[in-house]
Order: sequence, then structure tokens, then C-alpha cells
Amino acid sequence: MNNLETKYGWLSAPQAYVSLKHEVDKVIVFERAGVLFIFNFHPTQSFSDYRVGVEESGEYSVVLSSDEKEFGGHERVDTSITHFTTPMEWNNRKNFLQVYIPNRTCLVLAKH
Repeated sequence: MNNLETKYGWLSAPQAYVSLKHEVDKVIVFERAGVLFIFNFHPTQSFSDYRVGVEESGEYSVVLSSDEKEFGGHERVDTSITHFTTPMEWNNRKNFLQVYIPNRTCLVLAKH
């Protein structure tokens, strides 16, 4: 996490934009410093092809997954996948991408 903060500098960036706070799904999504943070706090429900709004179009990759073995996770996220945006407004953002978010995980995606 510290290495990623050094690379992207989100702590010193302007205020984050929270694009989603879904009470039922227990998902929170926000963008800060061009990095996309996705949290799934649901105790049992994972989501495949979950739509997440992003402002900038392009290709995004997972740069951190709390589901990695080194963090005590189950390695359910394929970090080699490139996520492409679709130019359609979603959650007040100009584009969206679709991502698998396992229960009780955090994903951090960055644009290529």
C-alpha cells in the first residue's frame, strides 16, 4: 500500500470522488489521484461483472487486491486481466468498467 501511494500520490491529491455507496450490496467505490478504489464489505456476496463508474476512459488493471495470498486472501481475483471502459454514463461518471469483486475485499485499479 505504501509503495502504491508513493507511485500514485493519492494522500496528497485533491478530495476523492465517491461514485457509489450501495447499502444493500455493501459496496463503496471512489476515485482519487486517477486511481479507482473498490470495497466490497458484504460478508457473503461476491459480484461478477459489477459495473463501476469511472471518469476517464481507457484500460485499467488491478494494482492491489486484498484477496492476494500475501494478505491472507483466497486469490479469487485474476490481476492479469485488463478492464476496458465503456463510454456510457454510470453513477454520474462518463464511463464504466465491469469487475469481479469477491466478498470482503478491496481492489485498487489504475489506468494504463
